[in-house]
Amino acid sequence: MSAEAARRAPLMPLRELVRLYRSHANNFGELVVLSVFGLSVPETERVFSGYDEDYHISRFFHFTDSTGEKFSINGIPATHVSLDGEIETIL
Repeated sequence: MSAEAARRAPLMPLRELVRLYRSHANNFGELVVLSVFGLSVPETERVFSGYDEDYHISRFFHFTDSTGEKFSINGIPATHVSLDGEIETIL
């Protein structure tokens, strides 16, 4: 793996991210605070920005900028995320 690929590799596998999301949301589509994923601010920004850059994955992610701790997801402020249930089709 090149240094660039290692730098861009997600810190959290998608399956684990979805599992954590489901542990905090009663249903897909509900907003979850980004800070509940148990990552530092840089890690949170890196994980979600990485998935946001992948078209096949990003279409299932919806970020919201509301009240709470702010994160920069690909340069866009976000505090919460919701996932579409269809994300399970790619796990």
